[in-house]
Amino acid sequence: MPTGPEIILALKVLVTAVTALFIASLVALAAGRPRLHGRINTAFFALTMLTVVGFEVLLQFFVDVTSAFDPEARRALRVHLCFSVPSALLLPVMLLTGKTRRKSVHVALGVGFAVLWAGTFVTGVFYLPHR
Repeated sequence: MPTGPEIILALKVLVTAVTALFIASLVALAAGRPRLHGRINTAFFALTMLTVVGFEVLLQFFVDVTSAFDPEARRALRVHLCFSVPSALLLPVMLLTGKTRRKSVHVALGVGFAVLWAGTFVTGVFYLPHR
């Protein structure tokens, strides 16, 4: 069974990887390639949801959170969840509005998502202890 620090390190790696996809999708959009932006975002959505579900299953059924994480790590995880849960809930809406080409709604939600994802990245990569 993985330890708390191993779980947090894996989370950091995965958050960094999907953030690279998110940045690539924004670069594609800035380059005038909306179709590529959509394809990258579809991959971003799938990998992010897979990560969320995978970690949830791991933490619910295989790891005793109380013994795996010290109080500092549990506090940091709670702060991280304040950003990651709303961004994960917003992702399907973002995907739907992008696929249905509701540009004004998609862009407005995208700004909120970018702020939440920045918080997810910062708290996930720099705030969570993995020692």
